[in-house]
Amino acid sequence: MDIKGRLLTASVFCGWLLAPTSAVALDVTIGYIHWVPDQGPVLSNVTPEPDDAGLRGAELGIADNNATGRFLDQNYALNSVMADDEEGALAALDDMLESGIDLLVTRVPAGTLQAMAQKADGKALLFNAGASDDSLRTSECQSNVLHTIPSYAMLTDALAQWLSLRRWNEVFLITGPTDQDNAWASAFRRASKRFGVDILTDKPWTFDSDLRRTASKELPTFTQASDYDAVVVADVRGDFGEYVPFNTWLPRPVVGTQGMAPEAWHRVVEAWGAAQLQNRFRELADRDMTSEDYAAWAAIRSIGTTVTGLSDADHPAVREYLFSDDFQLAAFKGRKLTYRPWNGQLRQPIPLVHPRGLVATPPLEGFLHPDSELDTLGYDQPESDCRIN
Repeated sequence: MDIKGRLLTASVFCGWLLAPTSAVALDVTIGYIHWVPDQGPVLSNVTPEPDDAGLRGAELGIADNNATGRFLDQNYALNSVMADDEEGALAALDDMLESGIDLLVTRVPAGTLQAMAQKADGKALLFNAGASDDSLRTSECQSNVLHTIPSYAMLTDALAQWLSLRRWNEVFLITGPTDQDNAWASAFRRASKRFGVDILTDKPWTFDSDLRRTASKELPTFTQASDYDAVVVADVRGDFGEYVPFNTWLPRPVVGTQGMAPEAWHRVVEAWGAAQLQNRFRELADRDMTSEDYAAWAAIRSIGTTVTGLSDADHPAVREYLFSDDFQLAAFKGRKLTYRPWNGQLRQPIPLVHPRGLVATPPLEGFLHPDSELDTLGYDQPESDCRIN
């Protein structure tokens, strides 16, 4: 056995010795409900998101939980449903609640998540691994919902920190027509004010043409302005944003949902042991890990870490432990992660990436906070109306 193998074996053995023992075997079934509305065809050659993004991350989380749980007679299983519509997702929730499953991970739109939270109130704890809507963290919080996917505010705060640090303080913002595009752009407008970035030009993308043949003609004219330091694109689906780099009026970098982008996770993240996670995921899924996969994995691992600490899987006890000083999630991001007690959001660094490299990982040095620098990303407690704890 090589040195790395001996160290891994030793760490697992030490964790087993330090963990509380359980008198009887503990079987933990976690539900996973997935429903993503059909967005229709995109107008670019963007690589489509895998249909099982999120599910495969949950499966890896179960495997990781079992890797440590077997020493404690803790056995994890996943009950997953890929629903065809909102009714199917809500029916799946009803079935899981009736079967006694009270820990669930969801990848569904914000409205569906709200309906699920009301159905599960007092019956189950839900982990949101798919909806980035800021309203879920500011005004429409549910006490039985925790969020492992970053909010739009967290993503855009990370980007605005980097722009501010580089003194690229004047930008040209392009916003696509979808609700997600507008939500992302709204979050960036807030972030720009927060970190001193001026939006010199703020233009909606109103074209519905296929840019594969006309980008070099249309985009220079569209981005014509006297000056700007960078172009910020809000095009979540990828209809036009893929064609903005190298087609702008001025020779400027492109950031946002295309170009250099803030993500929960990306294949180029390799530090802090992340390469090991990436390799294990590729072995499981035969593809790269997405942000949705990571969010689902983090939710499952949050449950596993808690059950190891408690030897208990009842949802009230799990929730209480997740907000306690005893909980810290080792999540391959260079810091131990915790949940914000006012809105249930998992605090986490946000990688800024381009398709083949990592640029930076906010929060960046110099942006201070009295409690946690991670709370410089997203809505801080005084900015949120939520008080779920």
